[in-house]
This record gives sequence, C-alpha cells and structure tokens, in this order.
Amino acid sequence: MLIRHTPPDHPAEREVTPEALYASRRTVLAGMIAAGLVPSAALAAETGSPVGRGGALSSHRTRSLDESLTSLDSVTHYNNFYEFGLGKEDPARNAGGLRTRPWSVTIDGLVAKPRTIDIDKLIALFPLEERVYRHRCVEAWSMVIPWVGFPLAKLLALVEPLGSAKYVAFETLNDPRQMPGQRTGALESWPYVEGLRLDEAMHPLALLTLGLYGKVLPNQNGAPVRLVLPWKYGFKSIKSITRIRLVDSMPTTSWNRESPHEYGFYANVNPEVDHPRWSQAHERRIGDFLPRKTLPYNGYGEEVAGLYRGMDLRRWF
Repeated sequence: MLIRHTPPDHPAEREVTPEALYASRRTVLAGMIAAGLVPSAALAAETGSPVGRGGALSSHRTRSLDESLTSLDSVTHYNNFYEFGLGKEDPARNAGGLRTRPWSVTIDGLVAKPRTIDIDKLIALFPLEERVYRHRCVEAWSMVIPWVGFPLAKLLALVEPLGSAKYVAFETLNDPRQMPGQRTGALESWPYVEGLRLDEAMHPLALLTLGLYGKVLPNQNGAPVRLVLPWKYGFKSIKSITRIRLVDSMPTTSWNRESPHEYGFYANVNPEVDHPRWSQAHERRIGDFLPRKTLPYNGYGEEVAGLYRGMDLRRWF
C-alpha cells in the first residue's frame, strides 16, 4: 500500500477543517518550520511553551494522508474508554472529572536509568510532531486523526533498556473514584494493561501521544498521555498511562486475559482473519455512508510487516 506523504506546508484540500486552530498563525508557523522555511525558535517565541493558550500544542506535521480527517466532534464523542462507561458517548459524559495535574509517568523495569517524569516535563522533553494516522477499532469502525506526540522510541532510549528486556508493559491510571467504569466490573481486574514486543515499541510509527487536532488530549481520549499504534487495533493504544515497564517475558494484557480466543497479544489489523463474532474484511469510516475494505496492517504494511516475518499471518493476532 503506497501511502502519500503530503509536505507539511501543503496539506491536501480535503484535509482542511473549520477548526480555528488550523487557521491560526501558530499552525502556519508550524508548517513553515517543518518545511525548513523558518527556524524552530520562531514557534517557541510565538507560544513560549509547548502548551499555549487554550491547550494548543506547539508541533509540526511530519506525516499526512490524502484522506479526509474525521471531525473533532466525532473523535471526542465516539470512542471506547471503559474506565468511563461502556457506551461510545460515555467517556465524553463521564471523564470531565479526571484530574490530569499532578500526573507523572514512571518508566522502570529492565532499564539502566529508571525515571519518573512529570507530565509537563514529558510534554517538553522532545519536539512534538503532528501525525495524521488511520485509527481502526477491532469493532470494525475507523477514523483518521491528527495526533500530536513524539516517538515512543525516544523515551525508551532515554532510560537505556537492558539486553534482557524483550517486552514493554503499559498501565493506565487505577482510580475508581475518578473512573466510574472501574467500579462496575467492565473488566475483571484493573488497571488496564497493554504490551508490545520491544522492537514494536521502538518502531518509528509508535507514537507517545499528548494531543490531537493541535491541542492537548481531551480526557475522554486518554489524557494526559496515551499510546497510538496505527497498524494495530485500537484497544492496543492504551490511554491515561501512568507506568511503562520493560520486562523479559510477554505481559498478560487486559483483553487477552478477558477473552483470549477473541483478543490476541499482537492484534495487528488483518482483514483476512475475522473476529469470532464479526468480519474484519470491511470497516465503517465514521462520517462515511458506505463501508470500505480494511487494509492489511491498516495500510502500514510496507513499514511494519518486517516485524512479523515468519509468523503465521492468518492467526488471530
């Protein structure tokens, strides 16, 4: 699948959105920086911080798609976040009380330099990128979202994984007072846990994500920090992360523990392998009327297929 990479200062016409932030001077500067037309210091001078007024994030676009963006309203009001309820609109209704300050992320386990990093320091740790990715849910719906973050590999390199580290385990916040879904038994146990092989976590597409549509993450989308893995089904992209732990064996992840015959550890998008209860051959793009064919690895096969060379691609994984 050939993916068109639109230069940051020439977005496709269909990607233009009425969101005011995409017409702002700050965003124009970001595009010029990505094109090398002005120094990055200009954007810092414009905002004075990675987080500006109204929660705007200073970033530059490094990856685009010649596909229509899903509306901000849909992205923020149609999602799964079982910590806040089982319905698609429950996260938007129930996540308003989530306190994202103070917040810190601990990176530990089989590393030479374990760290606990305050969220505001994490946001400023590396230059932020805007990447437009496809998002494919295991429930056979999809979106196209402009995420803001930095490669997970940069954070992992900072703590220096040991040679014995083979996998990365992630945990979300465990606080039933703030997350009512954790009191209802939506899952048998909390916190929500996800995992990757270390080489998957170090892949350039894996994005530690701090915002969308040019602003900090809304609570219902995984504030203040989440993972985005565009070649995998959406449940792998864990939200509201508090801990990243490097380990020597495959971690037991939440959905694989709940229903191992339906949700495998790898969970790569594969139109040839159906979910036991529905087909994965097609998907419903939110905002579109007609379904579309699902792409192997969600369209990112040229970049990630090498990670799985020799594996049985017809397995449910």
